[in-house]
Amino acid sequence: MNDAASERRTDLRLTLTERANTTLELTATGLGAVAFAVVAAIALPVFGLEEASISGPGSVGQYAAIASAVTATLAFAAGRYALHLGGRPRIRGALDIVDIAALALAHGVIALLSWTLVAVVLAGGFVGATLYTLPILALSGAAAAVTAYAAFLSAAHMNPELLAVVLAVFLVEGILASTLTASDPDWWMQNLSTLGISHDLSAMAFNLTLIVAGFLVTVLARVATRDVPTATADGVRRVRIALIVIGIFLGLVGVFHVDTHFWIHTAVASGMAVTFAVLTIRLRAWVPGISRAFLPIGWAFVAVIFVLAVFFATGYYSLTAVELVAGVLVFTWIILFQRNVGALHADTAA
Repeated sequence: MNDAASERRTDLRLTLTERANTTLELTATGLGAVAFAVVAAIALPVFGLEEASISGPGSVGQYAAIASAVTATLAFAAGRYALHLGGRPRIRGALDIVDIAALALAHGVIALLSWTLVAVVLAGGFVGATLYTLPILALSGAAAAVTAYAAFLSAAHMNPELLAVVLAVFLVEGILASTLTASDPDWWMQNLSTLGISHDLSAMAFNLTLIVAGFLVTVLARVATRDVPTATADGVRRVRIALIVIGIFLGLVGVFHVDTHFWIHTAVASGMAVTFAVLTIRLRAWVPGISRAFLPIGWAFVAVIFVLAVFFATGYYSLTAVELVAGVLVFTWIILFQRNVGALHADTAA
C-alpha cells in the first residue's frame, strides 16, 4: 500500500511539473500586471493632476486605446517568442518573422479600435462626465492589462481557426472605423473604395486595413493548407494558391486606389471574385474529403454575388452594396472552410 501511494504521489508530481498551460496563464497574468503598472505610470505625467474626458482628443479613451495598441503588439510578439523558446513551434525564417509582425500589428489595431469604441459608448452613456487622476490611472492601466493578457494568450494558442477569427475582427473593425471617420458623408453613394481615395485618417485606415488583411489571408492560406487530410499534394497546392491569390488581390485593392489606378483596382477586385468562384467550384475535386454539406454553401455564395453584380449592372443596386455583401460572403466562406478543415483533421485523428 505504501509503495502504491508513493508511486501515485510520484506520478502526480511528474504530472504537475509539466504545467505548460499553467505557465502560460501565469506569464500572461504577470505581463498584464506589468502593462498595468507601466501604462498607469506613464498616464501620470501625460494627464498630470488634471481632469480628462472619457472620449475624444486628449481623453482617457484615446490614451488607453493607443497604449493598448502598443501593449497588444508587444504582448503578441512576446507570446510567439515564448513559444519559440519552448520549441512549439520554432521561428525558422524571415517569412515566419513577417507573419508574426503582421499578426502583432493586427492585434494592435484591433486593440486600438476596440478601446476607442468602448470609450465612445461610455461617453454616450455618461454625457459631460470627466475623470479625475485616480480613475484615469486605474482605467487606462486596466485596459492595457486586459489587452496584454488577451494578446499574449492569443499568440500562445494561435491556430488556423483563431487566425480566421482575428482576420474577420480586424477587417470588420478597420472598415467600420473608416466609415465612421470618413470626411465625405456621402461616400457610400459611389462605392466602398471611395473610402480610400482621400488623404485623411479614414483613407489611411481603409487602405492599411485592406493591405494587412490581405497579408493575413496569405498567412492563413499557408497555415490552413499545411496538412489537409484526404487531399492530394496537388489539390492542397491549388487551394493554397487560390487563397494566396485572394489575399494578394485584397492587398492590392488597398495599394492601387480607384481614383488614380482605376483599371488595376478594378482588375484585382474582380480577380478576387473570379478566384473565389473557381475555388468553391473546384473544391470537391481538390479536397475530396471535405463535407458534402459544405460545398453548396460556396456555390450559393457565388450565385448571390453574381446576382448582385447583375443588379448593379442594371442600376438596381449600388456598387457599395455589392462590394459589402460580396466581401462578407467571401470572408465568411474562408472562415467556414477553415472550420471544416479543422473538423476534417479531428475526424481523421479520431
